[in-house]
Amino acid sequence: MDIEARELATWLQQHGVAAFVLKYRTVEKRGSGIPEMDMDTAGRYGIADGIQALKVVRRRAGEWGISAEKVGIIGFSAGAMVASGALLQPSAAERPDFAAMIYGGPFGVTPKIPAGLPPIFLAWAKDDPIAMGTETRFRDALVAAGNRPAVQIYSSGGHGFGTRKHGTASDKWMDDFARWLRGVDGAPPP
Repeated sequence: MDIEARELATWLQQHGVAAFVLKYRTVEKRGSGIPEMDMDTAGRYGIADGIQALKVVRRRAGEWGISAEKVGIIGFSAGAMVASGALLQPSAAERPDFAAMIYGGPFGVTPKIPAGLPPIFLAWAKDDPIAMGTETRFRDALVAAGNRPAVQIYSSGGHGFGTRKHGTASDKWMDDFARWLRGVDGAPPP
C-alpha cells in the first residue's frame, strides 16, 4: 500500500493531480478446502472494485472539484490487473480516460482488446520474472488491436520497484510517467 499507492498518491497530489487510493478485494487461498483458481477468477472482485471506483469518482467529481472527463487509473502488479480490467470494459463511457499499468496487466487469459482505447502507459523491468511475459503479451495484444501504448522497459528493477529508488534503471519510471501524462490530451499536468 505504501510504495504502490500512498506514496504515488502523495507525489501526484504534490504535482497538482487529485489522487485516490483504492484498496480492492482479493481472493486468497488459505488452507485446504478452497478450490484452486486461475488468476482471472481470483482477480474478478478487484476488477469490479476498480470499475466501481471510476464510477464513484466521476459521479462525485463536481463535489470534489475535479474534472469527470480526466479520470485515470494506475495499478502495480495485481493492481495493474485491476487497472487493465477497468480499461478493457465493453462500454467506452465506463473506461478510464487514461490508464497506467506498472509491472502487471491481465495475468490470466489476455481478454479481447478493443481498438480506440484511451491513452495507455506500460512500464516494467526486463529482469522481472513475474510480469515480463504478461506485460509483453498485453502490449502485443494492444498493438494488434490498433492501440498505441507508451511503453517503458527498464534494463533492471525486478518486480515490485514501486515509488522508491533502488539504484536500478526503473528508478526513473515516475519521471517518464510524468512526461507521458503531461502529453495526454485531457489529462492533468503533473
